[in-house]
Amino acid sequence: MRHYLFFVNQPYAYSILRPLQAEIRRRGGRVAWFVAGCSSAPLQPDEHLLCTVDEARAYPAVATFVPGDWVPHFLPGIKVEVFHGLARNKRGHATEDTSDHYTIRGWFDLYCTHAATDTAKFSALAAEHGHFRVNRTGWPKLDPLFSAGAPAGPRLRATDEPPVVFFASTFSRNITSAPALAGVIGRLAATGKWRFIVTLHPKMNAEIVQRYRAMSGPNLRFVESNADLLPLLPEADVMLCDTSSIMFEFMFLDRPVVTYRSRMAGPYLLDVQDVEAVEPALAQALERPPALLESARALCEELHPFRDGHSSARVLDAVDEVLATGPTPRAKPLNLWRKLKMRRRLRKALAVTAQSAP
Repeated sequence: MRHYLFFVNQPYAYSILRPLQAEIRRRGGRVAWFVAGCSSAPLQPDEHLLCTVDEARAYPAVATFVPGDWVPHFLPGIKVEVFHGLARNKRGHATEDTSDHYTIRGWFDLYCTHAATDTAKFSALAAEHGHFRVNRTGWPKLDPLFSAGAPAGPRLRATDEPPVVFFASTFSRNITSAPALAGVIGRLAATGKWRFIVTLHPKMNAEIVQRYRAMSGPNLRFVESNADLLPLLPEADVMLCDTSSIMFEFMFLDRPVVTYRSRMAGPYLLDVQDVEAVEPALAQALERPPALLESARALCEELHPFRDGHSSARVLDAVDEVLATGPTPRAKPLNLWRKLKMRRRLRKALAVTAQSAP
């Protein structure tokens, strides 16, 4: 029986790692969770929580899985990066090469990628650095979407039923749409002609979160950031977003996305620059423009061609391969200063988790 450890630093990690846990259990393995940086409340009764650093260090894991960009180096087993979103350049860098998405910090032994371009870039970096491996596996989070056979195409709704808009926003001040769109979303919900499902990034400004939470009513459902959003996506006819990678997850339903001043605008989105253009764009999206949907389908194929719901299995197979192959040509860098900063970061993260305990 093999043991595996999940390192959770943000609430979105739960929905990424649970499909992996299901595959581990299917193979007869065991999983433990180590949470530092957010609440452990989303853990279910049958999920094993390690409460201290000492417990995590002593856990006999062959691999620690991380949907983030850092991990305590002293956690057991090989360190496996499974990423926190579908890979795109979110912050307006001139090229993807200037994005910190490709910064090699010396934490990981294995990168489990999904997009072909992403895989090629990380493979080139692996050849350059020599202390980690890369395997194109697909993203575990999407396994339930494909395994459940989520209906692709327009959502069936009654003639008199208002269309449902899923609104999701990232938190970074220079790219979030949440402050700018609060007024128009509230107004459209009040008309009864539209219904909204709203969720905001876990790091969103608390005042903005409270503003949207207060708008909850018959035509607006506010979903807390620690919820598993994937099962909610099929409930919407269209997504309204900005530069959050959740919009790519929604595109796999073959449904349109409207964005407000997106940093990732392209022919696969209906992007608007003015608040008053939001409702007309939503109405246009409901018409399902063929060119828009074809572009979105092509992008989905580029980002994540795996549609079999077995990405978690490929991740575990990649771990087995690394364990069987043995050490990389070079050892990971000592990173003494980075490890010192990591310990400070971990202490702060553990304090956040302790404060959020019931």
